Amino acid sequence: MRTLTVVVLAWNGLPLTRETLDSLARCRVPGGWQLRVMLVDNASSDGTPAAIAAEYPWVDLLALPENRRFAGGNNAGLERALAAGADAVMLLNNDVQAEPGLLEPLLAALADRPDAGAAAPLIYHAAPTDVIWYAGGRCDPALAHTSHRGIRERDRGQYREVEETGYLTGCCLLATAEAWRSVGPLDDGYFIYAEDADWSLRARAAGYALLFVPGARLWHQVSASSGGDANAWKTYHRLRANVRLFSRHARGLARATWPLAFLAQQAALWTLLVARGNFTAAAAVPRALFDAVSGRNPAEVRL
Repeated sequence: MRTLTVVVLAWNGLPLTRETLDSLARCRVPGGWQLRVMLVDNASSDGTPAAIAAEYPWVDLLALPENRRFAGGNNAGLERALAAGADAVMLLNNDVQAEPGLLEPLLAALADRPDAGAAAPLIYHAAPTDVIWYAGGRCDPALAHTSHRGIRERDRGQYREVEETGYLTGCCLLATAEAWRSVGPLDDGYFIYAEDADWSLRARAAGYALLFVPGARLWHQVSASSGGDANAWKTYHRLRANVRLFSRHARGLARATWPLAFLAQQAALWTLLVARGNFTAAAAVPRALFDAVSGRNPAEVRL
């Protein structure tokens, strides 16, 4: 019997975490597989560990003494799952609702492609919409570009084939134990954001194919823990994370092209934010660029 461990990372947001765990309880796994669910709590202050321990005795609870953010929290769960003998580990946000058929297509796709190390599902904005948030992704360091395919499109059946993709979102990322051990855990040098893109690029460099599997579906409460889609905190930390991402993965000529492309994108973002009247988020753009150049620790920044 093979084991799939789903690692759910939580920092506060207890009602959302309950919905996520309830949806996982309804998920099926193929014959020959067993499902284990682990909740990693990043030192929540809303009573999450006690509530989950009392209400979900079938969930393996790992309560961390401090907030290790996205990479550190997920890595703690990943390490525990692999040490317990998991054959595959999925990282999953605590602000999602899974379709009961989420897991079967993902595991089947990986079984059909021995060269594939990881897979992600079709992800919609929060239920009950059919508005796409992720239908595969692009990540090109030479152009300083990372994006979700299909974002904000309505699902008209335009994405229905299992296919290779350039980037898997950490909102829901299922990888084989072999891939996790070969590629390594998430890079906790990122304060927040871009950890999944970094892992995807490392997996591709190690020779693994990454799969988008539209037969698996998930609904995501986007930006539930970061305060909205376009705020100063998120704008600042996304920019800082992407500087680290592209500077680390650019090779050859891309070392010269990515800074130019990146600066052009940030200028366009600043202009858009100002045009929308979002001046606090706009101010975060030059501040993040200055701090990135000066090497200021993002953990010290208060926004």
